[in-house]
Amino acid sequence: MSDSSLLFMAGANTVEEQRARWERKRSRTAKELLETEHKYLRQLDLVVTFFVTILKAKGTLKPAVLETIFGPLESIYSASHVLSLHLERGNLGPGLENFCQNLELYGHYAENLEQANKTLKEQLRKKKSFRRFKKLQETRPQFQGRKLEDLLPLPLQRLHQYKHFLRDLLENTSPDSADYQKLAKAVKSISEVSQWIQDTVHKRENSLQLLRVQKLLKGQKTQVLTPGRWYIREGWLLVVPSKGEELKRRMFFLFSDIFIATKPCHPLHPLNSNKLACQAVYLLHQCVVDKVFGHTQSQGGLLSLSFPHKTLLLMSSDQQDINDWYWSLTAAVR
Repeated sequence: MSDSSLLFMAGANTVEEQRARWERKRSRTAKELLETEHKYLRQLDLVVTFFVTILKAKGTLKPAVLETIFGPLESIYSASHVLSLHLERGNLGPGLENFCQNLELYGHYAENLEQANKTLKEQLRKKKSFRRFKKLQETRPQFQGRKLEDLLPLPLQRLHQYKHFLRDLLENTSPDSADYQKLAKAVKSISEVSQWIQDTVHKRENSLQLLRVQKLLKGQKTQVLTPGRWYIREGWLLVVPSKGEELKRRMFFLFSDIFIATKPCHPLHPLNSNKLACQAVYLLHQCVVDKVFGHTQSQGGLLSLSFPHKTLLLMSSDQQDINDWYWSLTAAVR
């Protein structure tokens, strides 16, 4: 046998070994996906069977309230049930292709989750019958000590798991396979919905930050809650006055479009002792940021913020703090 024939056979064996490794990994991932899908379904079933179905039948909560608390959970449960049947039969590609048609349910569920939790708390506070019902259901052995509040975020946790399972499956599927394109499409769809959910969570967290800062400020003259505004950071800095006065310690709030300077209200004020008085609101699109000193490993640093009719000199004794402020301000001004 010639050397070229031996090399060809060795190459063929290497390709076959690689395909066998892919298949083993793919089989393990598919098995784990099915096992975890069964566990997920059992957990969803607790909510659907012991809460949604019974509450609908009893009429304990109004239909609109039920819809707000549980959203499209029944539809999510149905979609996962169908997916599990496909996975049990080994129909991985078609099963995931069909499942991805229902992924929008997860996005809508994520958008509604904050309101769902809020409504759940309100109903528990207002309705004694619902409080008793919830406590009774949660003491069932099937719940294993879990509360309804622990189970409601499950779809979002599961979506995160889907993303990793599908990526592993795609990486270990031959591009020649009939399932490859379906898997690639499913990975893309799940990544898009995951991004949608991350954006939803980010917007929610930002809204809470804006609301928190608004409540910290005395009065309503300074409107922090503005559509399109993003919270970036806050902290204490020393203001260096233009005339030889003492340094003034001030609390600053940086947003995507404005920079707010505040000072504490008088500690003995009957209403505003824990609040901050707004001293100035600076528009960032008019700002030029410079680092006066703090370029080297010295103690602290000084920033210059130039506006059309005002220059702010801000100082910190913490080198890292002044650097963080510099980069945050520079990025926001851009």
